[in-house]
Amino acid sequence: MVSSYPTLVILAGGSSSRLWPLREKSLVKFLDKPLLEHQLETYVELGFRNIVVVCNPDNQNPIRDILVKFDHKIEFQTFVQTQPKGMGDALLTLEPMLASVADPMPVYICQVHDIFDQSLHRTMLRAYLDNSQITWLASYRVEDYFPGGYLVVDDELKITNIIEKPPQGEEPSDLVNIVAHIHPDLRRLLNQVRLEYAHDNPHDDHYERAMAELMDVTPFKAIPYQGPWQPVKYPWHVLEAMNDYLGTIEHHIADGVDMEDSVHISGPVYIEKGVRLLHGADIRGPAYIGANSLIGQYSHVRDSMISRNSIIGIGSEVNRSYIGQGARLHAAKVLDAILADNAGLDEHVNLSAGMITANFRADAGHVKSTVKGQRVDTGRTKFGAVIGAGSFVGIGAMLMPGVKIGEGCVIGPLTLVLEDIPDNTLYYSEQEYVKKQISK
Repeated sequence: MVSSYPTLVILAGGSSSRLWPLREKSLVKFLDKPLLEHQLETYVELGFRNIVVVCNPDNQNPIRDILVKFDHKIEFQTFVQTQPKGMGDALLTLEPMLASVADPMPVYICQVHDIFDQSLHRTMLRAYLDNSQITWLASYRVEDYFPGGYLVVDDELKITNIIEKPPQGEEPSDLVNIVAHIHPDLRRLLNQVRLEYAHDNPHDDHYERAMAELMDVTPFKAIPYQGPWQPVKYPWHVLEAMNDYLGTIEHHIADGVDMEDSVHISGPVYIEKGVRLLHGADIRGPAYIGANSLIGQYSHVRDSMISRNSIIGIGSEVNRSYIGQGARLHAAKVLDAILADNAGLDEHVNLSAGMITANFRADAGHVKSTVKGQRVDTGRTKFGAVIGAGSFVGIGAMLMPGVKIGEGCVIGPLTLVLEDIPDNTLYYSEQEYVKKQISK
């Protein structure tokens, strides 16, 4: 136990609206384990023992269930941000922590959806232990323009300001603020955040503005970081994070896996207990097959994550894709796509024979996807569809690159899907049939 460490604050209270049709960022599973659980394992290994998580009304119960798994190693609290009003508002939920504390309370603020290498946290903690009076902000050194907050720094990396999304070409430095912040005094920080909310300002950058004000009265320093950084903000980020986690697996086949003849396995493949691999199944790693899943005859799985209780039926192809818990496929082609976890016992994604998720533009350009009404460049030349929990896709349906299908939808047979489909929508094409007698 490192008693001199600051209290860790994990922010998990946002709405995850940009992740639609997927749900809570903190609960997206990788290797059949929620993202928050992966993050907690990292923080516990680093030596944190006092951990606070800011939740929202929808995820507070599952988050507490995850925290309980660690209650023999940590002391934890949860606070609820009732509305997604920004990072500053999330931090204000921590005020009850100060009621019984007279001395300054140091905190290390992170976001659940930012995945960093442990080296960043170790560097931050070393800096804090060396000088606990400085506010330490992690920063990412960028080569190209990034739409974020840029740090104004001197030669000794002292921060004097944060400029949010400056015009391209007018960036004050090449250091972008990333949320791994150590504040030596939570009370001082919250007092300033509260003052910023008292101002009439339509933007939600109250936390950043509070820090900018505090820079005039207390020292802030940047810690540059150039290691791995994977946010989980948009659906396609799930594929990026999936690849990172697949890169950590070692080859393992659990005892009792039912493997028929002519099954081919190559590369690092992690297969959990209760899995059935039927005749002719082909699995090429890195790949993960979750417990009690079935890989059918002559099905092909490559560079993918198959969550528990899924059925990859006969003749299916799953390439570079994330298959959520309980999915059902039958002779389907799933390419660079994401299928959501089942939200309930009967809400699995079902893909029928002959359907395909197209993943490549004819002009070989980056695939774009619509997020909250805006077209967003995914940065990927290959990206298929994202399908929400409980949706059914009929035989022969064709889903174009980057489209998203909401929860509880039904896509009719032979339907071409060119746009996002809202939750609980029946979507099909009407065809006119011609029937004529053939003259002889």
